Amino acid sequence: MRAMILAAGRGERLRPLTDSVPKPLIEVGGKPLISWHLEALARAGFREVVINLAHLGSQLREALGNGQTWGLNLHYSEEPPEALETGGGIVQALPLLGKGPFLAINGDIWTDYPLGDLRAIKCDHAHLVLVPRYENHGDFGLQAGRIRNTGDDLQTFSGIAVYHPRIFEACQPGRYSVVPLLRQTVDHHLVTGEVYRGRWFDAGTPKRLESLRALLSQET
Repeated sequence: MRAMILAAGRGERLRPLTDSVPKPLIEVGGKPLISWHLEALARAGFREVVINLAHLGSQLREALGNGQTWGLNLHYSEEPPEALETGGGIVQALPLLGKGPFLAINGDIWTDYPLGDLRAIKCDHAHLVLVPRYENHGDFGLQAGRIRNTGDDLQTFSGIAVYHPRIFEACQPGRYSVVPLLRQTVDHHLVTGEVYRGRWFDAGTPKRLESLRALLSQET
């Protein structure tokens, strides 16, 4: 199984910090945020990893190189400066991701989720990792292992998922989110999922970033 780190976002909510540093290179716990992902992927047995690039992408390429530091082979998917969002970014990178299911993970989260567990998932369309409702924001529900769009107990999409390329078969190149496609597929009862109750942080705002840094500073 291959993996993709979604790392092309502008990081508007973290400006002015992200005016000069791409969001995945922001330091937390003594190393760039994306390094935590690369280490976790290597431990989980992944070897081929795709990273999409847009805003300040050359800094990411220079910092990460070919992935040899982590025992990985890194491949880069170059996007326009405005980036293609999650859906368009994945569709553009499909030629690098192979013909089977692949893992996708947002570059602006931090988690101790055991990524190796996802290698055993039987994924015909998509499998989403949810986390308990985060800051009163709910995206999807879960019932008998299937994701649903409605309900009283909506959880937060963690930004970690396994996708089969067939879910993108009808998609055209462009700039768009993956969420509408997921919701459409969920309506056809084709998306499985789980809720992870371990540690997970969205580092996409200054407040959240400082909370994560405070946590990790206690452990180093």
